[in-house]
Formats: sequence, structure tokens, C-alpha cells
Amino acid sequence: MEPRSSGLQRLVREVAKFGAVGGAGVLVNLGVFNLVRHVSDLPVVRASIIATVVAIVFNYVGFRYWTYRDRDKGGRTRELTLFLLFSAIGLVIENGLLYLATYGFGWDSPLQSNVAKFVGIGVATLFRFWSYRSWVFRALPAREAESILAAEANRPVPDGTASKQHVP
Repeated sequence: MEPRSSGLQRLVREVAKFGAVGGAGVLVNLGVFNLVRHVSDLPVVRASIIATVVAIVFNYVGFRYWTYRDRDKGGRTRELTLFLLFSAIGLVIENGLLYLATYGFGWDSPLQSNVAKFVGIGVATLFRFWSYRSWVFRALPAREAESILAAEANRPVPDGTASKQHVP
């Protein structure tokens, strides 16, 4: 198999995993948003910020331990700091669009709020995907990443050597 297609396959897997975690995060975000709006009198953007923060926590766990589990695990403080920084920027993008729709255009019905929030999530997701893969969950050299994934699957590494399984 050509290295170019192997890199493309890795990118497709990464996008699929990011999408799976992100899709679940969207459901968490919208679910919490609608629950908070239903059980409280908080303004729409405040309810949305609460929902976004809950989804950020959910997404970090999914990204770190599933989507990007083969990425550099050194410097967790740096990783978490960058994750929170870029997530905060995504929060501003997402809720800025909701704010504009609600207070700029007067779209405040539940349906309009959900549509505006969903669009905001979509725009913020593009930014988050780029920033997380570029800055937060840094890629390891391909050889090291393959070894980690092979060890997790307990299968041979591509050069023919068997992965070492750690038994506690």
C-alpha cells in the first residue's frame, strides 16, 4: 500500500472518530441546552453556554481516550490548557452566532434557537477540528503511533515484530 493512501486512510479514520465523538457531543450539547431552557428561566445564551461547557468536558474524554489515544500523551497540562483555550474560542464562535440570531435578528422561538445553536456548533466544529489536531493532540511519528495502536490491539507491528503486551 502506498504511504500516501495510508496517510489518507489515517485521516479518514481520524475524521470518522472525531465525528463520532463530536456527534455524541452535539447530542449532549443540544440535550442539556433544551433541558436547561425547559427547567429554568435563564436567557437563551446563558443556557447555551452551560450546555457547551458540559459538551466540552464530554468531548475531551472522548477525544483523549478514543479519537486521539495514539497521540503524544506527554505534557497533559499543556494539552488540557490548549484544549480549554481552543474550546473557549469555539464556545465564543458557537454562542456568538446564537447571540446574533437571538438578539440581532430576534429569532427566539425554541426551533429558531435550536437551529441557530446547531449552525453555531457546526461552524465552531470546523475550528475545533483544525485546532485540536494541529495544536492539542499532537501527532506522534508514524512508527511510534503504529506501535501504540498495535500494542493496544495485541497484533504485530508492520515490520513483522510482535507487539509486547503488558500484563499487570
